[in-house]
Amino acid sequence: MGQPSFDAYCEDVAGRANVADTPELVAYYERLAKLGTGALWTVANKIEPWEPVSTSVPMLWRYRDLREDVLRALDLVTPEQAGRRVVYLENPGRSDVVAAVGWLYSGLQVMGPGECASSHRHSASALRFIMEGSGAFTNVDGHKLTLGRNDFVLTPNGTWHEHGVAEDGTICIWQDGLDIPLMNALEANFYEVHPDLNQAVSFPIDDTTATWAGSGLRPQGHDWSKRYSPMLKYEWAPTYEALTALARVSDGSPYDGIIMDYVNPVTGGPVMPTIGAQMQLLRPGEHTQAHRQVGSFVYQCAKGSGYSVIGGQRFDWQERDIFVVPAWMWHEHANASATEDACLFAFHDLPVMKSLGLYREEGFGENGGHQPLIQ
Repeated sequence: MGQPSFDAYCEDVAGRANVADTPELVAYYERLAKLGTGALWTVANKIEPWEPVSTSVPMLWRYRDLREDVLRALDLVTPEQAGRRVVYLENPGRSDVVAAVGWLYSGLQVMGPGECASSHRHSASALRFIMEGSGAFTNVDGHKLTLGRNDFVLTPNGTWHEHGVAEDGTICIWQDGLDIPLMNALEANFYEVHPDLNQAVSFPIDDTTATWAGSGLRPQGHDWSKRYSPMLKYEWAPTYEALTALARVSDGSPYDGIIMDYVNPVTGGPVMPTIGAQMQLLRPGEHTQAHRQVGSFVYQCAKGSGYSVIGGQRFDWQERDIFVVPAWMWHEHANASATEDACLFAFHDLPVMKSLGLYREEGFGENGGHQPLIQ
C-alpha cells in the first residue's frame, strides 16, 4: 500500500492552497485524522471550487422506453403495498440520494381506474405533471382536483394529499417531482400517514381553480397567507393559450424562447418556496442560444419534438420524454419542426437559489451563442 496523498488538490495560483506533501506533513495529517480533524489546506480547493461543479450528469429518459415497465407495475404491486406505485428516475451521479438531478427527485407514477393511494403528508414539496390517461384526481387538504393531460398540480410541503383515478377513468401516468433529496440533506424530512388513510373532500371540486385562476383578476374576500400558491392546479389549455398569445407580441428570451413561470397568484412569486416551475414555447425551427444557471432543472416535453444541447451533448426529445440539466451547465434548445411549435415544461430549484442570494446566469458568448458538440 502506497503512502497516502494529501496534496491532490494543490493549485499553483496565488490565494489558493498549494502545499506539497512531505513526510513530516503526512505524519501531521495522519495525527489530525486520528483526532477527527484535518488541515483545511488539504481540501480547501476541493470544497471551494472556482465555480459550481455538479456531480449530476445530463440525461434523457425516453417515454417509449419506460412506458411498458411503468405499466407492468400495475400487475406487480398494489398502491396499498407500495404506498405509491412509482418508477423513479436515477441520475448515476446522484444515485446515493435517489435524485434525477441535483437535489430534485422525479418519478413516473401509475394508477388504474378505481384506485386511490393512501393520504399522507411530508416535509418535501411535491408536484405532478399529467402524462396520459383520464379520470386522475388529487385531494390536497380537502380540495379535490380533477386532472387532465399536461395539467400541473401542487401538493405542497405539509399538506395532506392523496392521488387516484375515478372508476370510469383510464390508466393514468404522471410525473412526480419532489425536493426529497434536499429535505434529507437538510436532515429535515418528516413523513406521516393519515390516521384514516383517506381524507374527506371538504370543498367543491376544483374550487381552487375556480377561485384563483382568473387571468389578471384577484377574488375579493379570499385571503391567503400560506407560503405556497392557493391555486394548486394549473390547467394546460389556458397555459398554452397564454404562451401563444405572448408569442404574437414578443420575441421572447434568446435562451428559452417564449417562457412563462407558474406563479402564486397572491404574491406573483414561485408556486412553492423550494420548487419553481415554468412552461416554454419554441416557435417552428427556433434554436435558442446557450446559457447556464445556478440551479437544477427537470424538463418534460409537453408538445412537439426537438433537441437540447447540454454540456456539449445533443439529446433528442419528443412528447413525454424527460431530460435534466445540472446546475451551471450550458444548455440550449431547438424545435425540430418547421411548421409546429414545441413546448417544454420544467421544474427547478431556483426559488431556493434566489432566496439564498446564490442565483447567477450567464450566456454563452462564442460561436453565435451555440455550444460546440462533443463528438
